[in-house]
Amino acid sequence: MTNRNLDVSRRAGMALLLSAAVVLPSQVAAQDDAWPERPITFVVGFGVGGSADRTARALAQYMTEEIGQPITVVNREGAGGQLAATYVLAQPADGYTLLATAISPYLANSILNTGADYTLDDFAFINGQWSDNDLIAASTESGIDSVAGMINAIRDNPGEHSVSVVTGSAGELSTYILLDTAGIPAENLNVVTYESGGAARAAAAGGQVDFTILGAEGSDAIRDMITPLAVIAEEPLAAWDGVPVVNDALAEVDLEMPVVSGSIRGLAASAELPEQYPDRWEKIVSAYERTMQDPEFIAHLEENEIGTDWLGPERTTKRVKSNFEILKQYGALVQ
Repeated sequence: MTNRNLDVSRRAGMALLLSAAVVLPSQVAAQDDAWPERPITFVVGFGVGGSADRTARALAQYMTEEIGQPITVVNREGAGGQLAATYVLAQPADGYTLLATAISPYLANSILNTGADYTLDDFAFINGQWSDNDLIAASTESGIDSVAGMINAIRDNPGEHSVSVVTGSAGELSTYILLDTAGIPAENLNVVTYESGGAARAAAAGGQVDFTILGAEGSDAIRDMITPLAVIAEEPLAAWDGVPVVNDALAEVDLEMPVVSGSIRGLAASAELPEQYPDRWEKIVSAYERTMQDPEFIAHLEENEIGTDWLGPERTTKRVKSNFEILKQYGALVQ
């Protein structure tokens, strides 16, 4: 080949490269305009029937219309939500796989206490839809009707009583804080952990455990099978009228404990999503917000006693990180 032909070939090659460089951004923009082009997956870190699962499935059902593609829900329970969080971060950060679960305090607990290799900064929080306070309750079979009675029973009968909690939950943390506040060794109480609130509640309702510390709202379904002792909150809860807040209940034995916020169920993504695909991120946020404005969806949530909050990314992130600081202070109590 002559030098002239070589020069022509080089110029042609450069032209193709330049053409590709010019076309590529518009192609990406076109792809994002069409996104999503296939179903989206919500990954729940807990079992079927719990509050996180019910929240995710309700959202998936109604958000499908707003996002323009089917949304499937997959349960990857284990390690207090850590398996699901790890799985989501291992997927391409393209918006097709999202973490729809109890995002707090489980992520924080897995970071602080169970060796997770991620941090809160690895997640982009979209919305905390359902936040609640925990309820301390006794099985009706236990015969215990006060927090003071619960404390005395655990103190006086080491190893004979049990409590059901969800692994890595605010309820589990509050259990150990309560024991610590009362000066009771942790080994005095058998802490039975479950991967879903539904299973933990069933254990209390069926008398398999003596006590439970779980989300107050989700516990309404077993109201007739438990004896409510206190709500872990600063103010009384309307849904549990007549049930004292925990520190009023503890005043009977001259004790006071830190109040830990309950679970926050909602939606999160890999932090790489808004960085790499800002348009897709905005589509997800907007679709979720519009869904939360749908009267039919709100009615469905209220009928099923599921939270209806729209906090948005900024306020959700602030709340999750605030809870993290509380857990950082007290989380070492969880064995």
